[in-house]
Amino acid sequence: MISKTKNILECSRIFSLPMTILSWLIIFTFSVINSGNIVYGLIALAGICLVHLGANVTDDYFDYKSLIKRVDFNKEEYLKNSQKTKCRYLISGLLSEKQVLGTIFVYYTLALCCGFYLYLKCGIGVFYFAFIGAVISISYPFISRICLSEIAVAVAYGPALFGGVYYVMNGIYSWEVFMLSIPSMLMTVILLYIHTIMDYEFDLNEGKKTLANIFSSQLESLIVLKILLVLAYSSLILLCVYDILDWQVFLVYITIPLGVDLYRSMKQYAFYSEGLPPKKWYHFPMENIEKYKKNNEAPFMIRMLQARNLMIYFSLVLVATIIICLAL
Repeated sequence: MISKTKNILECSRIFSLPMTILSWLIIFTFSVINSGNIVYGLIALAGICLVHLGANVTDDYFDYKSLIKRVDFNKEEYLKNSQKTKCRYLISGLLSEKQVLGTIFVYYTLALCCGFYLYLKCGIGVFYFAFIGAVISISYPFISRICLSEIAVAVAYGPALFGGVYYVMNGIYSWEVFMLSIPSMLMTVILLYIHTIMDYEFDLNEGKKTLANIFSSQLESLIVLKILLVLAYSSLILLCVYDILDWQVFLVYITIPLGVDLYRSMKQYAFYSEGLPPKKWYHFPMENIEKYKKNNEAPFMIRMLQARNLMIYFSLVLVATIIICLAL
């Protein structure tokens, strides 16, 4: 039972969950300082995480169904692809289609229970935010094929998540919350965009249209990554201009070297996708690296973990500055 649960969580790409938890932590901290209901905030976190994991498995399931319909699909060749960890558990037979559909059902049912409870306690606003999240989650496998992945994630991790958590905790809507979501939202979009850059060839072969593969090469697509990084750090200025936070928010700039490091790592990947970035002391946490090396997944996964860790450090420093600015 423990082994099966571990497999399900790994197949749900639980390694990506920190991006949800850290986004939530930013608005949770802001809401608590403004006398928000802590219990409702924690229930919202549970629901959001369940939707995130359910969306990951749903996306994999539909990708798998699309793959096996292709006449040129070769299971052995696919499993050799070091750039792709998605669908492996279905293709290798680790989990059956029935088990995957059951997992999706459990995730969304539990999330619905969380949402329904908050609706009863907090009011109709919960429905509005939950509806946005549900539509994006369920439709993501399809809209991700038409260059809308980044927009969907921006809405989900920006106004929907921040606005929804603040509403259940404080009972009101707030334009300040939407402004506060912008830096974190951009960092989350960066994490997604890193994934689509490394899936450049795979998505082209599968007929997916992504923001990355509208460019003629992976190297050219890095211009968007550069723009997103600049916007994420520049948007912190807005929090001062609109008096949401004080000058201490610029402490987040200590994470800029990690952003530069990530960009250089992706540039190396664009030239040679099998190369590993130089290991540095701040490259942690980097779990399961030996396993990824054994499965020839290390070039892909190390960069995904780099992007995730940038999101973690960026968010934690932002949380600290919220506490310094508003609670001390």
